[in-house]
Amino acid sequence: MSRYLRLSGLEPFVLTPDIPFVNIGERTNVTGSARFRKLVTNRDYAAALEVARDQVENGAQIIDINMDEGLIDSKAAMVEYLNLLAAEPDIARVPVMIDSSKWEVIEAGLQCVQGKPIVNSISLKEGEDAFRHQAGLCLAYGAAVVVMAFDETGQADTYQRKIDICARAYRILVDEMDFPPEDIIFDPNVFAVATGIEEHNNYGVDFIQATQWIRQNLPHAHVSGGVSNLSFSFRGNEPVREAMHAVFLYHAIQVGMDMGIVNAGQLAVYDQIDPELRDACEDVVLNRRADGTERLLEIADRFKGGAREEKVRDLKWRDWSVEKRLEHALVNGLTEFIEADTEEARLAAERPLHVIEGPLMAGMNVVGDLFGAGKMFLPQVVKSARVMKQAVAVLLPHMEEEKRLNGGEGRESAGKVLMATVKGDVHDIGKNIVGVVLACNNYEIIDLGVMVPPQKILQVAREQNVDVIGLSGLITPSLDEMVHMAAEMEREGFDIPLLIGGATTSKVHTAVKIAPRYTRSQAVYVTDASRAVGVVSQLLSPTQKSTYVDSIRAEYVDVAERHERAERAKQRLPLIAARANAMKIDWAAHAATAPTFTGARVVEDWDLAEIARYIDWTPFFQTWELKGVYPRILEDEKQGEAARALFAEAQEMLARIVAEHWFRPRAVVGFWPANAVGDDIRLFTGEDRSQELATLHTLRQQTSKRDGRPNLALSDFVAPVGQPDWVGAFVVTAGPEESEIAARYERANDDYAAIMVKALADRIAEAMAEMLHERVRREFWGYAADETFTPQQLIGEPYKGIRPAPGYPAQPDHTEKLTLFRLLDAEAQTGVTLTESMAMWPGSSVSGLYIGHPDSYYFGVAKVERDQVEDYARRKGMDLAEAERWLAPVLNYIPAAAASAQTAA
Repeated sequence: MSRYLRLSGLEPFVLTPDIPFVNIGERTNVTGSARFRKLVTNRDYAAALEVARDQVENGAQIIDINMDEGLIDSKAAMVEYLNLLAAEPDIARVPVMIDSSKWEVIEAGLQCVQGKPIVNSISLKEGEDAFRHQAGLCLAYGAAVVVMAFDETGQADTYQRKIDICARAYRILVDEMDFPPEDIIFDPNVFAVATGIEEHNNYGVDFIQATQWIRQNLPHAHVSGGVSNLSFSFRGNEPVREAMHAVFLYHAIQVGMDMGIVNAGQLAVYDQIDPELRDACEDVVLNRRADGTERLLEIADRFKGGAREEKVRDLKWRDWSVEKRLEHALVNGLTEFIEADTEEARLAAERPLHVIEGPLMAGMNVVGDLFGAGKMFLPQVVKSARVMKQAVAVLLPHMEEEKRLNGGEGRESAGKVLMATVKGDVHDIGKNIVGVVLACNNYEIIDLGVMVPPQKILQVAREQNVDVIGLSGLITPSLDEMVHMAAEMEREGFDIPLLIGGATTSKVHTAVKIAPRYTRSQAVYVTDASRAVGVVSQLLSPTQKSTYVDSIRAEYVDVAERHERAERAKQRLPLIAARANAMKIDWAAHAATAPTFTGARVVEDWDLAEIARYIDWTPFFQTWELKGVYPRILEDEKQGEAARALFAEAQEMLARIVAEHWFRPRAVVGFWPANAVGDDIRLFTGEDRSQELATLHTLRQQTSKRDGRPNLALSDFVAPVGQPDWVGAFVVTAGPEESEIAARYERANDDYAAIMVKALADRIAEAMAEMLHERVRREFWGYAADETFTPQQLIGEPYKGIRPAPGYPAQPDHTEKLTLFRLLDAEAQTGVTLTESMAMWPGSSVSGLYIGHPDSYYFGVAKVERDQVEDYARRKGMDLAEAERWLAPVLNYIPAAAASAQTAA
């Protein structure tokens, strides 16, 4: 008897040599198809069966079924779907691949499926004992198995790792367990190519070569793979993707790949692909040329949507002198020829240093002039910096060799700037952008990174004899750290300028709180990167410094006085009066909807492509200092061209993020019975509300209101004791991967890509928060089950309910995150941690509460009085000085400790 893979649904299927390739339908998978996931989540199984039927009708010989969705019962869904599918003969005639990362789901499917299925998958990732156990059960149930090239250290990404893992698994299965080798299907991992990252270029070749080795060395075993992964970099360009799939399959099938998870209705015919496109795809898939990705990108748009209009590149500038070519490359951010042009300039120059001080700095001066005149924008400047860094990288080895041989002097910088994100804070996108812009203008940058304690900042500043210190921070506790840093610089005798920047900083805070603590020199608030060069150049100029500092000091005195007058003019209420003017909701007329579960649950099955649909792009452009609302900014008369180019490159990187799964999003969400007790929100363990679980503390507005408007606290939106209500909480994160990816780009002298990946990670986290809130309203809490807003409409927050976050205007106290994280067990469930200043790490994370009352809305507490702070500290069981420290940005008085310190200063 021949050793063929034999499977069955209602009909037998035998994989004979006459069948060169088996199409496994991919759309009945909740993690790979947003449509199928929604159908299953909504229990619309009739429509979900139609998805399977379409796959079979389009030529799928096996259908892959996956129900791994974090907030549905995957086991029950798998059983129900397979049972329904069994009653549909036109679907059930083909074999089933039971696909899950949870063994209990796979086993439940094995117990109810007809015929002989395939289990997808088992692997060595949990060790050999678990592998043997699961393989033994597959053998007992009579199922074939997909074995992933995955071991205890992770997925196999190179040829050697692929074949080593597959060989090890084969020996265990065949030699030790007598598993039929014809029932083993290896998946050596198809990863995306053409991502722009050099390490990925050989992924297609590694898979093809591993396939050949498996078929030659592991008798009777088969090879499968998820083909669509290969082309994720070209998401949205289906003709190019189909061509890449066809090219890949053509070569992989020739060496033994005999199965694959594909969209059976979207496969191009190899011989019918446009020859130019096919050649470019082969260059990429087979890694035949170092510039294969760039060449495919150049022609990709011509084939999008079937179009064939050729875009001819204007390369006339290549005929210019090398000095003008370098300037053109710098101004336009072009890296293609920079190494060759820099080397040509070096050979023509007396010394390599002269290339930097001559044509390269001349080109960057043009960039600086255009930026200052508003004719270039920040994204373009950062790309110019990338070109500059790559050019300098060409010259550095020659400069070092010159120094070694004859002690040649180095390049003289315009000044040395130390930059750091302060202790407890993890955000650094703005700081990095400022550093890049200053470096473009010949300043030497020493970047200490994030969460830097003051002692280290001051130590490095002394050791390196820096000219300026720049501090950055995003969260409100960072404001206090900056005040402390200013006082420490004063105490230790520093007399160099101190730059202040970041989202929570302001000219008022700098003038009122920071500058008075540092009188030996000047603290200066820098609004954005476009101002940084002008500020630093004046602070370091022998002729301009004195006049500039005098003007800043006079301005800050005026700002501080105006601020004090404005605060005195505002009438504030005693806490007792503010409480008497709380929002009055008719709770008797409101029946709160109960959530579908209480307690905390992890949400694991995030689809990066689906998350991308929920991105609000306006803040993305603001990160790059392009002011305007998306999508109108793309047509802005002044910024439109730069915005369109930035957006296009963001879309390209976003496609790579999705394709290569750069991030591993994760989240946890929870709901608890809740009632308001004064200004606090009490959470309970059960619906009888007999046992308290936790207390959420809120602050109340004390500003005197007119026109009958209330003095709000978040507790106003939660029902009082005796009326059923609930409160939710969440933590989402794009994952820690952004830091390493950004660091890798920085090591490659590509700050533009490093900043881009961080900016996109932030947008993904915010999109996750929006997406999860939608699911809360419609599914998990369900108080707005009929809501039908599009992702674009959600940006305007037209829905009922709010998700206020600790540290934001409605609750300025960051320490409330401690309660939120404890309730959700957030660190264990998501990997997100809190720093000593209550910043979340990874930085691309979002947390908050869910309040569902339809009359709830966002507000700011604004300034609070001493009576409320004392009451708040008592309710929290917190030392008064500690409460004042955390509430410092909203205090309408100077605490005793701060007053004595200020007097001493």
